Amino acid sequence: MQAFSYLFIQKCYNWFIRIIGGNDMTDELQQHLDKGRYGTPLVNPDEQHKYMGTFRERCYLSMTIAQMKSDTDKDNFLMELKKHEDATVLLNGQMSESLQAEYIQLATKNHAKFTVVNDFVDANPDSFGLLLVAKEAVNEPVIDVEKKYPEETKTTEKKEPEKKHGFFDRLFH
Repeated sequence: MQAFSYLFIQKCYNWFIRIIGGNDMTDELQQHLDKGRYGTPLVNPDEQHKYMGTFRERCYLSMTIAQMKSDTDKDNFLMELKKHEDATVLLNGQMSESLQAEYIQLATKNHAKFTVVNDFVDANPDSFGLLLVAKEAVNEPVIDVEKKYPEETKTTEKKEPEKKHGFFDRLFH
């Protein structure tokens, strides 16, 4: 029914154009018809698709699906979540349900709003799995969890036991 009404309006529009010859008012009418047919055009659609429907400037923190599996990065996410109580957690709807459930539980436990996004997302390990976002621009210079908290990530991953030095090693070195 709705497609029929758009078709009818389009035919009426074309008839109207032939009668009056076209002008600025007809351009506005065409824009209005296109908006009704295709929806409101997105501002910077590539960026919105990459950042799960929001803009980079609104992000406090980002985590890939691979990073979400790390306990250290999860703790860093919780620290960031406590800093920004008004933030919303955007979760990738294509990742595994067990990982989704884990982060939904964390968000609920910390009284944070969350949204599962299914449009323009995929389940690659390098894809964004989680974004912590604000309603307005915050312009954080670094949003990647491992770049924002490098000390915690490096110390847990690269802990090597120290080699014990014997008496002769200490004596001759």
